[in-house]
Amino acid sequence: MPSLIDLRRRVRAVKNTQQITKAMKMVAASKLRRAQERILGARGRNAVQMQRVLASRREAAWIPRFIRC
Repeated sequence: MPSLIDLRRRVRAVKNTQQITKAMKMVAASKLRRAQERILGARGRNAVQMQRVLASRREAAWIPRFIRC
């Protein structure tokens, strides 16, 4: 049977591990939120660029083959 000192040490170790785990979860949540914001922010810019590219490809598709370079 472990002594009282051993039990207290174990309880303290578990609490410390819980604190570290909580901090790591908070950091991960912050990184995830920041990444999601970057993705959503880029979505608007990239959508406009993608529409331009697709429009130019549609226009190029109408040019007859023998005229294209």
